[in-house]
Amino acid sequence: MTSSSGADLAKSELAEIVVFFFFRFAWDPLPSPEYLAAYFGARSGPLRTGDHWSDWGVVWPRAFKDRRNLPFAEFCERYDEIELWFDSNPEDQLQLIWLLDYFDSCPQLLEKLRLRLLASDFFDVRIERLGNSASHIPVVSVTANELMTAKMAWQAYSAPTPEACADLIHKDLSALPMLRLALLDLLEELPSPLTGLGATEFRFLELIARGFTLTNALFHLRTLRGTRIFREFESGWLLQGLAHGPRPAVAGLDDELRTIDRENLRDRHAAYLRSCLSLTEFGKAVLAHQEDFSRHNPIDRWWGGTHLINDRLWRYGPVLTKGP
Repeated sequence: MTSSSGADLAKSELAEIVVFFFFRFAWDPLPSPEYLAAYFGARSGPLRTGDHWSDWGVVWPRAFKDRRNLPFAEFCERYDEIELWFDSNPEDQLQLIWLLDYFDSCPQLLEKLRLRLLASDFFDVRIERLGNSASHIPVVSVTANELMTAKMAWQAYSAPTPEACADLIHKDLSALPMLRLALLDLLEELPSPLTGLGATEFRFLELIARGFTLTNALFHLRTLRGTRIFREFESGWLLQGLAHGPRPAVAGLDDELRTIDRENLRDRHAAYLRSCLSLTEFGKAVLAHQEDFSRHNPIDRWWGGTHLINDRLWRYGPVLTKGP
């Protein structure tokens, strides 16, 4: 089992089958308990593509066709060993704690679960060298300690305020050694007490001020950007918030993005490529910590179970605070 980042595991012949999980827990509202119950349950009735766990497996062999309709736990019971392959990036770590939280309700599977301890950005730079052997990658059994840590973290992230997550980074998370850094990265995407912007938004202002005027650099040069949470189109939505609000911090973002549907990825991508960015005077003031972006522009996005809006704007800095 892996995230979308681990798609190439299907070519490695390390497993009889690889199941992917494609949820984006760092952007949209979290799925409801009812949705997840149907997602992990037996396939029944008409479901949209992607609404059942089996929709995201590799191409299913003919012999497996009858297993696609099973509840997820029953499918897993047919295997002697279940390995979890999740990178250290925050997206993977969120999927890992979510999946382990699910397995906490399946004690019959606990002795079969194994967790691969993958190095940072494993799927980006190492998977092509994996071949058909994983003997050099540390593997540990999943015990009650890993399940307890994951459950605690998932409940904290799902809560309607981020207080529990902020408290969590001071607790013992050693059972899942990549989790603490992922939580810190996520917390830094909460609005700053000084600017009202999250880490990625503020980094965009810094890069534009230094002459990075094209969106490709902002979206894809992750080492340069230094933040790890958002993908291209999520980054684009953040950039659009900076550029198309009542008091913009960024100029030069293509105006057609105001009317292009968010699901129209092709046309949005073309509009990003046409853009040439610069900071407005207001953007320069925000960058200098002289203005608060959120006091002049609408904020409406999700952070785990927390709905961030101007009147309920949780800010993360030296301490976590709530205020307009």
